Amino acid sequence: MVHPDTFIAPGAQVIGNVSLGEGSSVWFGSILRADIAAITIGRFTNIQDGCVLHVSFNCPLVIGDYVSVGHRAVLHGCHISHGVLVGMGAIVLDGAEIGEGSIIGAGAVIPPGLKIPPHSLVLGVPGKIIRRVTPAEEEANKKRARHYVQLWQEKYHPGGFTPITAKEEEKPCY
Repeated sequence: MVHPDTFIAPGAQVIGNVSLGEGSSVWFGSILRADIAAITIGRFTNIQDGCVLHVSFNCPLVIGDYVSVGHRAVLHGCHISHGVLVGMGAIVLDGAEIGEGSIIGAGAVIPPGLKIPPHSLVLGVPGKIIRRVTPAEEEANKKRARHYVQLWQEKYHPGGFTPITAKEEEKPCY
């Protein structure tokens, strides 16, 4: 079931048994393919541009609330808990479990079946726990997720795209 208060960008593909929770978004060029098991995405979660989400037999994909999945990440038959940031280009494979409030760094690879404890910062190939995520980093993860809800609600609507104003373009990118 796709909640009526979600955003699926033009060019994104949502195929099969996919559930999207309230306030969630699937951005341009992403593919969510749930043809052999379910994909369940919680509330206020964003799947950013160019992501691939897929499943395996007996390995559904479950993503919690307030999760940000960075551009071109690949999630395959895994479990992502609430408040997680999956960095750009990261790969999380079958049966892996990412604990609440964790950060998976850009380009990291989480091998099949690896269980990452809550509040972990994971970097590298294969992914290794570097340290505990700080409360400020966890709050930034939630803020990022809320930002994506605001972005699609303000910029994308049934009438189409609303361009960014010059004033917004002058803001620093960090």
